[in-house]
Amino acid sequence: MSNEPQNSEPPAKLDKSTELSMRRTGMSFQRTRMSADRTLMSVQRTSLSLIGFGFTIFNFFRALKAMPEVKLTMNEHTPRQFGMAMVILGIVLLAMGIWQNIDFLRHLRATREEMRQEGLIFGESKFPVSVAQAAAILVLLLGLYAVFTMM
Repeated sequence: MSNEPQNSEPPAKLDKSTELSMRRTGMSFQRTRMSADRTLMSVQRTSLSLIGFGFTIFNFFRALKAMPEVKLTMNEHTPRQFGMAMVILGIVLLAMGIWQNIDFLRHLRATREEMRQEGLIFGESKFPVSVAQAAAILVLLLGLYAVFTMM
């Protein structure tokens, strides 16, 4: 990385259309970053559904088993195994989504920095840490907690 300060003002020698093009290209990086966050949130919603549904199945059948008037004809471990499989599937899916998001954003930041150093974009706006990524990590921890609770 260069220690040069980021361009805060366009050079005076650029014509208006070049300046606008550079700004649009810079803003497209922000739109792409937000699109990656939306994709991660979609993976997060699916994972949370799997984790929640798996945990609910486990607790539903555990409560049903505790009722003396209800006789279950299935193996007593089946609901726990099925519920844990769903929770683990949600955790794996979310971990893969987080990894993909981190890898994509790392590449996007590197490309943006290269273009900024070459003077193709201004790079005035910050490229913040993903809030969706932090939320996905918290959901991942919640899923791990659910698995340990089910064991």
